[in-house]
Amino acid sequence: MACPDNLKQGIEASLRDHLAGHVPDASSEAATQHAFENSHYMSRKDFDINEEAQDLGLQVEEIYYNASPGVLYEQALKHEEGSFITATGALSVTSGKKTGRSPKDKRIVEETDSVRDIWWGKVNTKLDPGSFEINRERAVDYLNTQKRIYVVDGFAGWDEEYRVPIRVITSRAYHALFMQNMLVMPTASELAQFESNAFPRPFVIFNAGCFPCNRHTAGMSSSTSVALSLCRGEMVILGSQYAGEMKKGVFTVMMYHMPLRPARHLPPAERALPLHSSCNVGPDGDVSLFFGLSGTGKTTLSADPRRELIGDDEHVWTSKGVFNIEGGCYAKCINLSEEKEPEIFRAIRFGSVLENVVFDQCNRKVDFDNVSITENTRCAYPLQFIPNARIPAKVDTHPSNVILLTCDAFGVLPPISKLTKEQVMYHFISGYTAKVAGTEMGITEPQATFSACFGGPFLAMHPFAYAEMLAAKLEKHGGHAWLLNTGWVGGQYGTGERCALKYTRQLVDAVHDGTLAGLSDDQWEPMPMFGLLVPKCGIKSVPKEVLRPEEAWAANGQSSAEYRKAASNLADLFQKNFEEYADRCTPAVVQAGPQRAPEVVAALEAKKVEQSKSDTETFKPESRMQAAA
Repeated sequence: MACPDNLKQGIEASLRDHLAGHVPDASSEAATQHAFENSHYMSRKDFDINEEAQDLGLQVEEIYYNASPGVLYEQALKHEEGSFITATGALSVTSGKKTGRSPKDKRIVEETDSVRDIWWGKVNTKLDPGSFEINRERAVDYLNTQKRIYVVDGFAGWDEEYRVPIRVITSRAYHALFMQNMLVMPTASELAQFESNAFPRPFVIFNAGCFPCNRHTAGMSSSTSVALSLCRGEMVILGSQYAGEMKKGVFTVMMYHMPLRPARHLPPAERALPLHSSCNVGPDGDVSLFFGLSGTGKTTLSADPRRELIGDDEHVWTSKGVFNIEGGCYAKCINLSEEKEPEIFRAIRFGSVLENVVFDQCNRKVDFDNVSITENTRCAYPLQFIPNARIPAKVDTHPSNVILLTCDAFGVLPPISKLTKEQVMYHFISGYTAKVAGTEMGITEPQATFSACFGGPFLAMHPFAYAEMLAAKLEKHGGHAWLLNTGWVGGQYGTGERCALKYTRQLVDAVHDGTLAGLSDDQWEPMPMFGLLVPKCGIKSVPKEVLRPEEAWAANGQSSAEYRKAASNLADLFQKNFEEYADRCTPAVVQAGPQRAPEVVAALEAKKVEQSKSDTETFKPESRMQAAA
């Protein structure tokens, strides 16, 4: 039940190379190019590897290579504590202490070929090559002490021209099944040619998450380390068994490599744009991309029974069309029910992986409302488990519509607005939504949340690089961009009401059927302060006063002054957030964001002057003497 005999010799030889730290001969022509573009692998001497590391080989008794779900079930149940089969046939597993990603422990190796492209800072922290090599060797040592390891070969991406070959080496069957669900698995013919087609070799994930890193290694912040070497083509995981680290590690790899494809020198519209979005396609071939953070309705609105699902999370927009990066879905399970999300609920069956859920020990029925282990309960399942999923998950048509979703709990933004080129760049870079009371502990009033490009933790390059490509592609292919607010109308959270789902669905329908695109320019009007274009009339059965925020506040007994105060406060939050990105953006993009009303600016300036006078008076020597007297 281990590695097939006809592939065993080649696979073992390849794994020995990986586990021994082998890199291609620098004299060969193949070694002069990067795994996925024009870069180089670093040689062993660059990492100052000890001579004895060259003799490190594959020393495990069993290799399970692209094993079937049944085999991986058996392995998990036999060797991994906390593994069970649920009532619907899914494999329930635990990820140990880590039940979510560890973004503060993520590192990217500082390498000559990639250093100028990476957006360094709080998202991407530099790691020196020596520290990466220490962690890599620690992971290799751990894997070589195991009686068995699991190897998965697959692809990131459904498009044969752009896909990246990925190899996962792990000590847990759970991780192998997870990645078989999340990667695009090769056909029999592709598997036979995997090594020869993976030029010069696959991107390798060494998952030794059961074993901690040495916190005294330079660059480490804890016993957990998630480190990527983009030029060497490797990722090392230590100290976290959470499978989502592998999924998002692959996404970060795509966020780096795709914008450089087919070639770095090409104009933005011609290069491949990786996106943290969902995607569906209509009966007439019209494609829509949905962007949105948690709670905005991205999953619900993109899962339309009248349209085929390309994917729910990660895509690439190329010069040909759009393809899904993943071979499966990684859905949240908190409060899941068949009534609310039937497609996801029914996908939890044999072959799916449930993470950190609680179930009845007698009947094995999962209690999706139980968050005693974590609120981040998840299920990974193949895309084929979704009835209306398109397989292969790609489309040779360019998106007609890009929908930026937000849940504005302050009640300021309109339910639908049309975006200009500069506005789509500004709001894409901002990635705004708001958390409300009840979504997280300690939140008692709305809190603004911003995540660049709606996927800040996974960006490799500066957000403007992706925004520029998005705007260029929309302009070249005649696509439309919309800001869709699924949040509050008629007042903020606690005063107004959340926009009715029936209205939101009608607005999405109006996007898809061309109703909104068909409105003439004089049927749109810029809203004050934010400059967003809002309809002058009702759309389908959505009333005009619902679509125009200030009128919605008035209809709910709120004054214009109250609305403008709330709008000014939200504008301040947008401006403060955008300070981090403004230096790389054009003036037109910066000006496309919300601007305070002149009277508000005047009032604030007057307040500053008065405060300055007061401070000066307070610190006059005679004032202090009088106060002392």
